[in-house]
Amino acid sequence: MSFSAQARVDLDRFWTTIEASAKIGPGRPGGLSRLTLTDEDRQMRDLFVGWSRDAGLTVAIDPMGSIFARREGTDDTLPPVMIGSHLDTQINGGRFDGIAGVLAGLEVVRTLNDAGHVTRRPIVVANWTNEEGARFSPPMVASGVFAGKYDLDWAHDLISDDGARFGDELARIGYAGDADMGGPTDAYFELHIEQGPILDVERRQVGVVTGGYPSFGMRVMFQGQTAHTGPTPMDLRHNALIAGARWLTAVDDIGWEFAVHDGKATGSRLAAWPNKPGILSESAQCVADVRHPDPITARVMAEKMRRAAHAAAAMAGCDVDIEDEWDWGGDIFDAELISIVRDEAVRQGWNWRDIQSQAGHDAYHMALHCPTAMIFTPCKGGITHNNLESCEPGDFLAGLNILLHAVVRRADRAKASRHVGVDRLDLLDRVDETLLRH
Repeated sequence: MSFSAQARVDLDRFWTTIEASAKIGPGRPGGLSRLTLTDEDRQMRDLFVGWSRDAGLTVAIDPMGSIFARREGTDDTLPPVMIGSHLDTQINGGRFDGIAGVLAGLEVVRTLNDAGHVTRRPIVVANWTNEEGARFSPPMVASGVFAGKYDLDWAHDLISDDGARFGDELARIGYAGDADMGGPTDAYFELHIEQGPILDVERRQVGVVTGGYPSFGMRVMFQGQTAHTGPTPMDLRHNALIAGARWLTAVDDIGWEFAVHDGKATGSRLAAWPNKPGILSESAQCVADVRHPDPITARVMAEKMRRAAHAAAAMAGCDVDIEDEWDWGGDIFDAELISIVRDEAVRQGWNWRDIQSQAGHDAYHMALHCPTAMIFTPCKGGITHNNLESCEPGDFLAGLNILLHAVVRRADRAKASRHVGVDRLDLLDRVDETLLRH
């Protein structure tokens, strides 16, 4: 049976799940603080798993705690079409960032159930663990492990600010699973609020995401020496706090240097020890990142950021260690999937535009693994990572219905994906080896 081109999601049902999820992990008024692998995260996971099973889905959990709710297809030998995002929030988070994409996937399968339509390929709704990175750094770590960018044991050994180990917390909340990771995936779709003001300002109903701003981030440790702030001469000081502060302000200056063409640089963390009056700090851990729509310029900014870390350490008489680095973004999304999303926006008559993502998403890592596309929905004023993050039910109507029909078109098509079953990082390695041989 073919799927009706006029089929639409149940917006009220979707909004009911949003409202229920907003009661778990309350933060500041109107917002959430549902950090990954906390008891509140477990409560939200349990609710999502219950909803998924009620919808007839089979639930599997992988060793990173990511949840995969599967709806079987008419041919279960084919790789699934996946819809995903995340349930965790920032420490001062909103009610829509991440979870709207997971619940959008749930609404897609509920709508298919209502219509009695079984797609040719299975459909999997995914929740990725620790997208935000608010408790364990870096962000998007579980999708990174799934796509082969990060090592599983390394991820399990990540330590939070409260001293908790990632792998131990997974076990504590009961979400240390054993499902296979990184298997063939036909395609990945992610719906997300824009987290910027463009759609809202232009009064657009939906954004077709064509790529992401190339982004580079670093976690840096400055090592100095404690000493008394009174008698210690300026030329004998090794104040790690000052090294960190100098670096973060230098990174901010890089952002202003490239701001005219929409470059951005952010100092987001400074954690010093002992960080007390009367004593110089022995250590300071800092996190910063740079972003720019042009990939070459983004790399230039990243190199400036790296050099600034060494300069800051030298000026403060400290040692510096770049503990971790990450990068994502660029023209990574699949042209065929983008076309499907755009076609549905046109066919359904929505007010849409092409748009680039300026934030990090699990879709960036999934694009290394399989054909991937994103759909943006508007949020009021672009306010996000903030308890004042705000959306109305109607803000999701276009995105939900585009997602529904794009997923069905992909899942029901006859031909196989040109990328299915081949890890893209692995493919690139093979190409490089071939070029070297010739």
